[in-house]
Amino acid sequence: MEKTKIVLATGNAGKVKEMADVLSQFGFDVVAQSEFGIESPEETGLTFVENALIKARFAAKMTGLPAIADDSGLSVVALGGEPGLYSARYAGEQASDADNRQKLLAKMQGQENRLAKFVSCIVFLKHETDPTPYIALGECFGEILTEERGENGFGYDSLFFYPPKACTFAELETKEKKAISHRAIALEQLKQQLAGENK
Repeated sequence: MEKTKIVLATGNAGKVKEMADVLSQFGFDVVAQSEFGIESPEETGLTFVENALIKARFAAKMTGLPAIADDSGLSVVALGGEPGLYSARYAGEQASDADNRQKLLAKMQGQENRLAKFVSCIVFLKHETDPTPYIALGECFGEILTEERGENGFGYDSLFFYPPKACTFAELETKEKKAISHRAIALEQLKQQLAGENK
């Protein structure tokens, strides 16, 4: 049986592989939007769900294919949910992961409450105007350290201490992190939704 092509609204190769592993089980062939020469639209939403929908609808519109997108970020309790929607550009539009981590460390200086969570929202559209998209939300709870630890991962992983494993996300092997991360939880939710429809 020929697989249905689905466009993933990202150019991130890691995300493409992660999503492809799950979606291939349901007969989907995942193609990154970069393969169609599509740039991501401006993220003007006020929530992770809204931003994921903006990205997915844009990719579906540009390709005429079903689309999937995720929007994720770090939410720190003591900072009122920052960096939140701005996690990737916390220290500015052209900021590197290291710049963003330095800004977070500076803002967390002297804070006793170090609780935080990673959030991932994944949306799946059958077509651009799909009125009932699948929406899956994953959360992973931990704490922000006062200094970086670990060499793996990306983003804020080296500052995010995950109590069940007693280490940071950056100290976990990639395979281990993929099994427990916020994106893994959201993907598992999406998998259940798709499986429910295919019964």
